[in-house]
Amino acid sequence: MIFQAIGLMSGTSLDGLDICFAKFEKQNSWNFEIIKAETISYSKTLEYQLKNSIELSPEELLELNSEYGFYLGKTVKNFIEKHQIENIDLIASHGHTVFHQPQKKFTLQIGDGRAIKIETGLPVIYDFRSQDVLLRGNGAPLVPIGDELLFSQYDACLNLGGFSNISLSINNKRIAFDIAPVNIVLNKLAQQFNKNFDENGDLAKAGKINDELLVQLNSLEFYQRPHPKSLGIEWCNEHIFPLFESIETTDILATFTEHVAQQISNVFNENQLKNVLCTGGGTFNLYLIEKIKNKTSTEIIIPKKELIEYKEALIFAFMGILKLNHEINVLSSATGSSHDHSSGIFA
Repeated sequence: MIFQAIGLMSGTSLDGLDICFAKFEKQNSWNFEIIKAETISYSKTLEYQLKNSIELSPEELLELNSEYGFYLGKTVKNFIEKHQIENIDLIASHGHTVFHQPQKKFTLQIGDGRAIKIETGLPVIYDFRSQDVLLRGNGAPLVPIGDELLFSQYDACLNLGGFSNISLSINNKRIAFDIAPVNIVLNKLAQQFNKNFDENGDLAKAGKINDELLVQLNSLEFYQRPHPKSLGIEWCNEHIFPLFESIETTDILATFTEHVAQQISNVFNENQLKNVLCTGGGTFNLYLIEKIKNKTSTEIIIPKKELIEYKEALIFAFMGILKLNHEINVLSSATGSSHDHSSGIFA
């Protein structure tokens, strides 16, 4: 069986829309090939709208949900035409997360899948998280199904995006959880220097670690909680950013980078991981990677740039294919939901 799908991913770091066109083949196991992939940067206006969507009135949010859906549809249509892509089974869209409060049984990813279908004329699957939250899960992380079926040769898979999350197999069960915020915090700090992100971790490298702040960060209750667990921007607004007052920004960057490295290496060491596949934008932060390596004997495997940047979009395309075939695409062992299930809505 061979399938071809497009995965769309908009991360919390707002660096643009990731589009991944991939081929999936099932024989004894699943294999994949990324055929074309691209990140389309957001206009300043759209970036601002998405960044501040959490502040919108209900009417404004519904309007942005439609607008952003049509934007996704037009952008994918241009991508398909540009690369002369044919034989697409479906488009799988993650959408952009505005709210994520699984404890209250809701999560919201905007970007109406019906608008994508109207623009492209192709089958669309969207809203992958809500069903899991209704099943008493965290609605995250969802990529472990891809880690289990496409990347099982590694002890674990680490994603360094807006948040860091990991998935690993323990006693033949794939577990996964968010470890700590990463780019959602580092990028916001870098913007104070008129930079979109801390390239190579150079800004953090120039700062000094604030021991008091480091202790406060490491003492946050989230880190003592058992998995499954997930993070959202609301948590950062409440627990992280208020700690930064009256501290030099470069020192905050240095301290927060150290904090992230400590939390990640703790997970590696506690689980005695031999090797970990590392992907996501934070993988390019050489200073962060170096700090993690210094705290663990776990081998950190950094793949080709294409996989670093597009693994999440690839896995959402794969989740769409699983949904199309009525196969499980969300693991309860990873999200904490009542049972494994096949999630996503057909437009």
